[in-house]
Amino acid sequence: MIERYSRPAMAALWSAESRYRIWFEIEAHALDALVDLGVVPHSAAKAVWAWWATNPVIDVVAIDAIEAVTKHDVIAFLTWVAEHVGDEARFLHQGMTSSDVLDTCLAVQLARASDLLIADLDALLDVLERRAFEHKFTPTIGRSHGIHAEPVTFGLKLAQAHAEFARNRNRLVAARDEIATCAISGAVGTFANIDPRVEKHVAAKMGLGIEPVSTQVIPRDRHAMFFATLGVIASSIERLATEIRHLQRTEVLEVEEYFSPGQKGSSAMPHKRNPVLTENLTGLARMVRSAVTPALENVALWHERDISHSSVERYIGPDATITLDFALARLTGVVDKLLIYPVRMQKNLDRMGGLVHSQRVLLALTQAGMSREDAYKAVQRNAMQVWESDGTLSLMELLKNDAEVTAHLAAADVEDKFDLGYHFKQVDRIFERVFGRQ
Repeated sequence: MIERYSRPAMAALWSAESRYRIWFEIEAHALDALVDLGVVPHSAAKAVWAWWATNPVIDVVAIDAIEAVTKHDVIAFLTWVAEHVGDEARFLHQGMTSSDVLDTCLAVQLARASDLLIADLDALLDVLERRAFEHKFTPTIGRSHGIHAEPVTFGLKLAQAHAEFARNRNRLVAARDEIATCAISGAVGTFANIDPRVEKHVAAKMGLGIEPVSTQVIPRDRHAMFFATLGVIASSIERLATEIRHLQRTEVLEVEEYFSPGQKGSSAMPHKRNPVLTENLTGLARMVRSAVTPALENVALWHERDISHSSVERYIGPDATITLDFALARLTGVVDKLLIYPVRMQKNLDRMGGLVHSQRVLLALTQAGMSREDAYKAVQRNAMQVWESDGTLSLMELLKNDAEVTAHLAAADVEDKFDLGYHFKQVDRIFERVFGRQ
């Protein structure tokens, strides 16, 4: 967890103080349930909650000092609480095991982290939609293999990103639902020393579902799916960031990250304006994805439980969610302030002498009676002349002077196939699919 790539709300969720507060809630709500079941006296719950109401300050340093002796974090916390509550604290943790507290706490943290990330995605989706409609019909070149292919619009590029992040939002909602699971089942998960109704009560109070079979720990396939979902979202961030980086290259320069007054691009070269934010996003995406493999490896625990997963989750829980939270916010800012250059897009579209319209001529020739093989050869031999001239020749003019082509298409028919607007006739329909409106 690096402060440079952290935002306050998400970082606070993973603080020691936040963790201990969640532990207290779990223990106190379990105590309430035990009171209702007649297992412990009402005075115990009353004493615990009364202390909390008058002194809700978590002394992290004191708890850490106790843990330095006990070598056990949950025992250290319970010891610290007992020092303040007094004799009634002996009824805390009745029939519970440490995993009941730790796993349920982690579920709460991951669920709350999901809520922040879902809000981040909503903000990104709003910006992508606004800018997509802003450039709905801004012509630009579509590329395959990095090479000019056929015309698209910049709005379609952003619509694609919107559709992808909308899928990611759905995935995260599902992952949140799966990870938000409570387990208060005692040693090896048999409920031998604690009634299942305690688990039900705590789950309701903490906003969680119930793990059907917890074997003392919540099965880690849930966590694996959660972190895999974060990894997919990170890859989508990288995909859009990489697109922007390519489009900002000097030779292309169709878009550019906002360059603020006073910003410097290079310590050596004063002219530089580098895509530093999207390069940073590419790196952050790698860090989020680095949590996926350890999460998958955590699934295979020994028998009913071991703690090989614990150290891993102490890293990846905070790091992956904090980093993704920061990355989504940064990407939202990049798209919001992205400088878009339609004139340069048009210039690049026109750069190769009309080669981007070759398919339309090919199809027209086949419809006019030529075999596909002959039509392909006729268009390609003219296209290669344009290619080798670096776009100084015109494909349209070469085709209009090609006897084999003009035997099937009149000059006006050839010219008609170079209409840029033809490629955008379905843009409204695509936008309707993505946004539910045109």
